[in-house]
Amino acid sequence: MSAGIRHVPAPQVSQHVTVLLDEAVEALAIKPDGIYVDGTFGRGGHSRKILEKLGARGRLIALDRDLAAIDAARDIQDVRFTMVHSHFAAMAEVLAGLQIQQVDGVLLDLGISSPQIDEGERGFSFRFDGPLDMRMDQSRGQTAAEFIAGATEQELTGVIKEYGEERFAKQIARAIVAQRTGGVVITTTGQLAKIVAGAISKVEPGQDPATRTFQALRIFINQELEELSLILPQCMSVLAPQGRLAVISFHSLEDRIVKRFIRAEQDRDDLPANFPVRAKDLPQPRLLAVGRAIRPSDAEIKRNPRSRSAVLRIAERTSVQ
Repeated sequence: MSAGIRHVPAPQVSQHVTVLLDEAVEALAIKPDGIYVDGTFGRGGHSRKILEKLGARGRLIALDRDLAAIDAARDIQDVRFTMVHSHFAAMAEVLAGLQIQQVDGVLLDLGISSPQIDEGERGFSFRFDGPLDMRMDQSRGQTAAEFIAGATEQELTGVIKEYGEERFAKQIARAIVAQRTGGVVITTTGQLAKIVAGAISKVEPGQDPATRTFQALRIFINQELEELSLILPQCMSVLAPQGRLAVISFHSLEDRIVKRFIRAEQDRDDLPANFPVRAKDLPQPRLLAVGRAIRPSDAEIKRNPRSRSAVLRIAERTSVQ
């Protein structure tokens, strides 16, 4: 164990409970012989449900950048299933490599899995004192500790404010830099949580003061919003007509990107209000929203409190190019 990390009992890793399982798979309107993409395999809850609905000629391609997810996928011994170690923004490239031109549905579950949160050594949670890592793919990339060690106060403020929507971002960044200036090397989740708590003057009821900062760093380190912005246009190019896009998001920044993307593809008329043009000459939508946003039921939230912020949005591809 690295220096500076106190020894604590290993946390009990909770069983991952797939959020909006039935709703998300139903949203895909599975065709028995269709081809589907699970862009975020996680622990495989959605993938297993999709395979249950596929016929003998159906196919499912799953992606994940978390090596633990790749290990979990080894339990699925099914010729219709292909697991790929990749971030989902490379979906089009992955499908091309598999010689797949079109698919009948894409599912993106943007949430972090319970095992990722509850494994202290992953560094996602302030509840356990462990290495300040936060990488989804621990085989590559910069850790949160490395970013914090080299970022300027201005850079830290920007990340914490933009991705965490934290109103005390400037104070937190200043406190981090002050600790560094004093010779403290911030390498653990416990250290960072303590610094954040000391920098915040007013805490929201029921929320740990470090919540927004940890969220911000995780999103930044894994480029989660950039990945989402890259994958959505790819869905337009790979979805067959009547193919479904289903996206489960867990915070407002993600949901805003998804909602705006669907709306932009559905309402392609960006002309001035009184512009003289016939309705039939207006650009036709390439994507149509299906129903309203779906949220977990009270019963699901009671079973799995981590599902309370989930939002599922569904859209269907038209034949318009």
